[in-house]
Amino acid sequence: MIEQSPNSTFTTFDGHRLIATGALRENALALKRALESGSLRPILIFDDATGRTVEVDTRGTDEECCGRLAALWPPHAPALAGEAAEETAQPRGRGRPKLGVVPREVTLLPRHWAWLDTQPGGSSVALRKLVEEARRQSSEKDQVRRALDRAYQFMVTLAGDLPGFEEASRALFANDAVRMRGLLSAWPRDVCAHVMRLAWGDEGAAATVASAEPERQP
Repeated sequence: MIEQSPNSTFTTFDGHRLIATGALRENALALKRALESGSLRPILIFDDATGRTVEVDTRGTDEECCGRLAALWPPHAPALAGEAAEETAQPRGRGRPKLGVVPREVTLLPRHWAWLDTQPGGSSVALRKLVEEARRQSSEKDQVRRALDRAYQFMVTLAGDLPGFEEASRALFANDAVRMRGLLSAWPRDVCAHVMRLAWGDEGAAATVASAEPERQP
């Protein structure tokens, strides 16, 4: 069973032509229609969160196909809602309410413990503040890294044989959107736009579409 966020989006390509984007159901049915029409090009569904392909069994009726999807990709509530439901289902005991704290060992030098003990609220509060601050500082970098990784995964699968792929990969991981846009200008329009969307969002895609080569497939 594969967990899917209710906000997950997917994109389907018939060759280098985008034929669907949005919920998994719509993409699965678009893939099914393309196969039934006799398309000879590779037809692939990509998970927009990772840039990786998604396998879909399109045999049978639309209802049967979507029924199998429901078993593999069940919609689920956000993690916090699940935790809240779990806590609601369990009777509360006396004492302080649960705060979601997980006790674990932390190894520090004596001077670190000495400093922590002088902080307001004690060592636990100080450590949590330090972790939260580090998370805030690294959050933007982590988001950029994930965006570049998913764009690269998509590129490897669908554009690995297109001209300038290696140079485009270097520009991608240099986070150079301007150079990337120029290198992709000879690529099929839909592929170019989707790479830029995965890496730099809708603005990156919009700025690229006008200069990208249109799809020439029949």
